[in-house]
Amino acid sequence: MRLSIIIPTYCEAGNIGALLHYLKQNSPQSEIIVVDANSPDNTAAVANAAGARVINSPISGRARQMNLGAANASHEVLYFVHADTLPPQGFEQAIANALKRGVQMGCFRYRFQSDSWILRINSWFTRFYFMWCQGGDKTFFISKSDFQALGAYDERYVVMEEYDFLRRALPLLKFEILPENALVSARKYRNNSWLRVQLANALAFYMFNRNKPPEKIKAAYKKMLRP
Repeated sequence: MRLSIIIPTYCEAGNIGALLHYLKQNSPQSEIIVVDANSPDNTAAVANAAGARVINSPISGRARQMNLGAANASHEVLYFVHADTLPPQGFEQAIANALKRGVQMGCFRYRFQSDSWILRINSWFTRFYFMWCQGGDKTFFISKSDFQALGAYDERYVVMEEYDFLRRALPLLKFEILPENALVSARKYRNNSWLRVQLANALAFYMFNRNKPPEKIKAAYKKMLRP
């Protein structure tokens, strides 16, 4: 199976090389599109050297970058992956099997790259279908035709873009969370406390549910967390 794997990046030189090597090992026939937002480090150069197709996005923002990647994708199945996340081994076959049984959009559970017991609890919740248990770290796949029919990611959402897309997609598409685990960096928790991250997430989700302007959600979220 050939996927179009789309990775939005900004200052990910420390992660992108290992991710691309892993993806090429596990899905050698797929195309890998890195959409970089003018990173001041050498993210684009590292990605290019690792064999990815690199597209420059003149404006940063994951929604805009992922839309740009999707618009340039060669294959029918899109797979969106964050630069600090490793999909589960066998992800290509797992996605193919899901599509064969009629799944139209899906993702994986995940676990953190950490031995912290409280982050293991966080990870356990990624098996559930509640909206607050979702997020881009789960690495979403969808057909290009369905993605376009839903209007792609809303670029007004400079944060919470996946939640907005899911809110529009779930009433229309058969969605499934696959049981394999992606591996997600715990750097946000290392740079902040667990409680601070949880409070920031809760605030962003609260504001999103009340249709607050995306720029205000992003400002409130960034104010609570260190990069």
